[in-house]
Amino acid sequence: MLRKAVFAAIMTSILLIGAISFANVSNPNTMIQLTDSNIVSLDPFWPYSPPSNNIDFQIYESLVQYDASSTLKFLPMLSTNVPSVAEGTIKDNGKTYIFHIRKNVHFHNGDILTPEDVKYSLERLVIFDRNGGPSWMVTRPLTGVDSLADLAVKYAGVKKWNDMLSKDGNLNPEYKGAILKAFNVLDKSIEIKGNDVIIHMPKPYPSIVSILAHGICGSYILDKKWAAENGAWSGSANTWWKYHNPVREKDPLFSITNGTGPFVLVKWDRGIEIDLHRFDGYWRTPARLENVIVKVVKEYTTRKLMIARGDADIATIPQQYISQVVNIPGVKVVEKLPILGEDCGFMTYTINTKGNPYVGSGNLDGNGIPSNFFNDINVRKAFSYMFPYKTYIKDVWNGNAIQPNGPIPKGIFGYDPTIPTYHFDLKKATEYFRKAFNGELWNKGFKMSIVYITGSVQTQQVANMLSAYARKINPKFKIEVKSEMWASYVRDRLEWKLPYFMTGWFADYPDADDFVYPFLYSTGYYGLTLGKGYQELAKKVFDPLINEAEDTTNVQQRLKLYKELSVKAYDEAAIMWLFQPLGNHVQRTWVKGWYYNPMLRGMENFYALSK
Repeated sequence: MLRKAVFAAIMTSILLIGAISFANVSNPNTMIQLTDSNIVSLDPFWPYSPPSNNIDFQIYESLVQYDASSTLKFLPMLSTNVPSVAEGTIKDNGKTYIFHIRKNVHFHNGDILTPEDVKYSLERLVIFDRNGGPSWMVTRPLTGVDSLADLAVKYAGVKKWNDMLSKDGNLNPEYKGAILKAFNVLDKSIEIKGNDVIIHMPKPYPSIVSILAHGICGSYILDKKWAAENGAWSGSANTWWKYHNPVREKDPLFSITNGTGPFVLVKWDRGIEIDLHRFDGYWRTPARLENVIVKVVKEYTTRKLMIARGDADIATIPQQYISQVVNIPGVKVVEKLPILGEDCGFMTYTINTKGNPYVGSGNLDGNGIPSNFFNDINVRKAFSYMFPYKTYIKDVWNGNAIQPNGPIPKGIFGYDPTIPTYHFDLKKATEYFRKAFNGELWNKGFKMSIVYITGSVQTQQVANMLSAYARKINPKFKIEVKSEMWASYVRDRLEWKLPYFMTGWFADYPDADDFVYPFLYSTGYYGLTLGKGYQELAKKVFDPLINEAEDTTNVQQRLKLYKELSVKAYDEAAIMWLFQPLGNHVQRTWVKGWYYNPMLRGMENFYALSK
């Protein structure tokens, strides 16, 4: 009897504690996340933006998905298989991949997923090809070229895309054949056979499964019928050119969605919040959460207060403030999470000085900088030695970062710890500044601006340090620190107006190719933004090695080539590799099911979460 009484008392206590805990959970069926950045578009093929990718991840799905926290293992998703040689779905020495498309999957509007939707989605991504977007990741494996537009230009025998268009923006009839010929290259690369989608590539591309995995920009599957009905490309070979490189807010899918994922879009108040609701027709078991609300809260102190009070469940907290939240009751902080990426300082080799407020006079006269300022390797080396990498990491990141040694971050295939790095050395910086422009720069001085993204404390500090040390080296060296909002920053970067800008690259797929191509290739994501001077250098020094590394499946040969690329990037002082951050995650302790996958940086798997 005593044992029974004690047992009953214990059970009563457990139930009481559980009831109290449940009572303290704020909004048990709703997950509220706080972010510090705006969503740029709801078209899943547009963003290279963590906040936008985070929303796409909940609404849209892909052929395969990462196996929880693994970056190397995959599970089926909209495909019922992960292609492999063993099962006979990787063929032709790695040039053919076969995906069995899942049946009876509903889009949010009730349409049923078909293999045609998969083919359409991959083709739309390739023709979409917006400036600075993710299309290249699929275009290169499928067609062997960087852009379908470039292929059409080649077939047309013209110099650039606009040469094929009339003054009113229509295609000149004589170039219709080139448009169709280019599209045919793409169309032949994706075959539908029964319920299978078969991808044919001109050469082996070992990273293709990673590229098509859930969470990767552009890997999402759309409803072809719905997209066309809402004004997107219809799938016609004759009209694809009309949908190439769209204007963001004129994109028909800019603010509407229709995926197969576990959550449906309810509301998007731009710059304020986005609301999602559980999709009860989901092909897997419906999510445990009924609602997901992502709020844009720019002020860190407000985010801190909301997570402390329990008004939010997950919050973005900058690394420099993480010590202020680690001891808040009911808040869980996970630190030193590996991040597969790095932030860099980019020097524009050919600056557009026309109407540019960031170059002073635009001349080498002490009151500005000329267009070819950073095309001088001595200037690039001087800047590379002028930055206090270790001090910056210690003071700004509280030690939660490491200094990269090249384009391939630690943790990615191809990383080599023996690659040399630049270090803080004002004597060497002075030496190279004295050599620049045959001594003329040292005697006359210069004036320019370094622009950072508004709200980015880390990059602001980079700019401040470079400004201070430049003035210390020579009082005639004047660097002003200014900021721009993200949209303006991207525009000016693409127009070659930012002499020096800071941003980064984070893994789309866990392979060196995903870094050396966007960082170093002449027509890569950043190569296109650094001007003609950089592109001429890259075509001679970097492009041949990147192409060779892509063409071989020999692991040791690839490693050798990536090491050579990294050394050449050091020799040329091509880019300033500033820091590889370590991340954190901040949530209320009542959040259950969270896990970390470094390939899904900036995305929460709300399907796995509950409270």
